[in-house]
Amino acid sequence: MDPIVEAVSSHPTHAFSKTKRDRIRLLAGLGVEGDAHAGETVRHRSRVAKDPTQPNLRQVHLIHAELHDELRLKGFRVLAGEMGENVTTRGIDLLSLPAGTRLRLGPEALVEVTGLRNPCVQIDRFQKGMMAAVLDRDPDGKLVRKAGIMGIVLEGGEIRPGDAIRVELPAPPHRQLAPV
Repeated sequence: MDPIVEAVSSHPTHAFSKTKRDRIRLLAGLGVEGDAHAGETVRHRSRVAKDPTQPNLRQVHLIHAELHDELRLKGFRVLAGEMGENVTTRGIDLLSLPAGTRLRLGPEALVEVTGLRNPCVQIDRFQKGMMAAVLDRDPDGKLVRKAGIMGIVLEGGEIRPGDAIRVELPAPPHRQLAPV
């Protein structure tokens, strides 16, 4: 299956879940138009409290729909946008992408992957036990964070469900994603 945008979501306030939309517009250097996390500098409340001048490396949150499928098999009820993501993808292993990967979302928008979403206790507040379900260990015992990836908007544009996703890997050597 070719990678696609399965759903798009945004929310104007700092709510855990975002509202599913027919389309969203990405704004270069800012994020999702009308979303509480859009801006050149950090918008996540705990990061603002530490240093409000930090660059916003979390302008767009992407989650693979396959995670939703996995969580449903474990008994959780999860729909697109409910874990706070702006873009729900299908057919792409987001977690294996190296830092600096560029994702062309639809015909116009370009997002550069900055890192992993670090799951927080809000996930358990959303549904009890979900925090443990989005964390795992690899064969070497290293923590695997499965709650999606974050990116910045390099080129703006409208994104809709069904839009194609094109992956542009950075030049080697590749850097593994780390929490941002």
